[in-house]
Formats: sequence, C-alpha cells, structure tokens
Amino acid sequence: IEFFSYGCPHCSDLEPYLQTWLKTAPADVQFRRVPVMFQDRWKALAKAYYTLEAMGEDVRLSPEIFKAVHVTGTPLYQDKAFFDWAASKGLDKAKVIDTYNSFGVDSKLKRAMVVAQEYNVQAVPMIVVDGKFVTMSDRIGGHAAMPSAIDTLVAKARSERPKT
Repeated sequence: IEFFSYGCPHCSDLEPYLQTWLKTAPADVQFRRVPVMFQDRWKALAKAYYTLEAMGEDVRLSPEIFKAVHVTGTPLYQDKAFFDWAASKGLDKAKVIDTYNSFGVDSKLKRAMVVAQEYNVQAVPMIVVDGKFVTMSDRIGGHAAMPSAIDTLVAKARSERPKT
C-alpha cells in the first residue's frame, strides 16, 4: 500500500521511481494506493484519485495528475479544474462528474480515512508491505532507494510466511 496524496511534492517526486518499479513488480505482489487527506485540498485530490480508479484510468493518469499539480500548477483540487482536466485527457466529462459525486467514491474516501488512521499515517509517501513493514523515502536515503526497499520488504514478508 502506498499512502500518498497528489498534493504532496514528495509523493510526486517518488512517482517516477514507483512507475519504474511497477513495471517489474513480482506477479504475486498487489500494489494499491490509499490517498490521505491531511488538508481540505487533499480531500478533493483523493476524490479525483478514486474517480480515476473507478473509471479504470488511475494507472494511466496518476503520473499526469502529479505533473499537472506540481509542474504546471493546475488547481486540480478545484472540482471544475479537475473535470476540465479529465475531459482534456479524453474522459467523458459527464461520467467523470457523476463518478466524482458518487456514493462509491464517497465510501472509498471514508474507508481511506479509516485505513490511514489504522496505520497511523503521519507523513507521506509511506509504503506498507504485508500490512506490517513500513518504509518512507526519508528513512532509506531518498526516493531512488524505494524500489529496492520495497523488494527487500517483500522478500522479508515472504520469508516469514509458513512454507506449504
């Protein structure tokens, strides 16, 4: 699990390393993201994430959201800006709006808040492997070290599993 926010500059800096790692991630490793909402703007960005996820576009467009927020300064935390941006990426604007305002996205937001509390997330990006091994870029020497750290934690988790 990556705890993150599109609004976090450190998460944005980590994104290229994660994208590279995801291309070679072991087939038996499931990667998922949980957006955190440390501020109001991040709540809207979390809704944007869950909207894209529900539409099957999160993998394709997450790197683009980071660029829009951190490189071009697009205020995607504003609903209209996000809807217009999504339409510019080829998504049906009406479907984006409906999904963004849906019960399903709202439920995922509430669940994300609970999960972040359960893991005591105090800063992002934070990676949790197997529900118990936690790492952060600042603890391991920077973002470039994250793929190797994740692989190490995956190996540790595997080694602790009972042999069948």
